[in-house]
Amino acid sequence: MNFQPLGKRVLVSRTEEAKTTASGIIIPDSATEKPSQGKVVAVSAEVENVNLDDTVVFGKYAGNELKVGGETFVIIDVEDLFGIIK
Repeated sequence: MNFQPLGKRVLVSRTEEAKTTASGIIIPDSATEKPSQGKVVAVSAEVENVNLDDTVVFGKYAGNELKVGGETFVIIDVEDLFGIIK
């Protein structure tokens, strides 16, 4: 990863949600919401409580999308994180 967040920010890769229901019905992209959890792929030096590879929960409109190396990530202020899934 060639990106280092500054300030109290983390770089998150959104976790993909299931595209089918339990009964096998396919859900179109237009009917799904943006995932509100993801895996931390980069952390700034000022962040203390969040580590690489943590799975975090955040608001669906939190952060700003950023494309790095052809992949889309979300850069989020630590204050906008709701918690860490353990």
